[in-house]
Amino acid sequence: MLGFVPSADLPALYRHADVFAFPSLYEGFGLPVLEALASGTPTLISRDPALMEVAGDGVGATVEARSVDEIAHGLLRLMSETDLRATAQWRGPARARLFHWDTCARRTLAVYRDVARVPKRLPAAS
Repeated sequence: MLGFVPSADLPALYRHADVFAFPSLYEGFGLPVLEALASGTPTLISRDPALMEVAGDGVGATVEARSVDEIAHGLLRLMSETDLRATAQWRGPARARLFHWDTCARRTLAVYRDVARVPKRLPAAS
């Protein structure tokens, strides 16, 4: 158990890991998954909708987060199936390239602009 890891050390950890396992029960976005994919690390995620959306086809294995058997089987597959590992290693970075901070900033600004156009007073309830 590493405990807290400084952000500057994360790329090396991802890059040198055999697999990255993130069987989360609930996620809002899944930035660690995106970081692992960008590093070309074969990744195991839960079937959480947010993680599935982030990972797309770049992930190596998906599992039920509450199933120890599925997690164990998924890890075994990622460690032993050469073709699955190779596919995950090239699909992950390709998937991660679809996400850019500039795009995020532009979309966030667009939301703020839309909200600013909402009438200041809501219609009275009838």
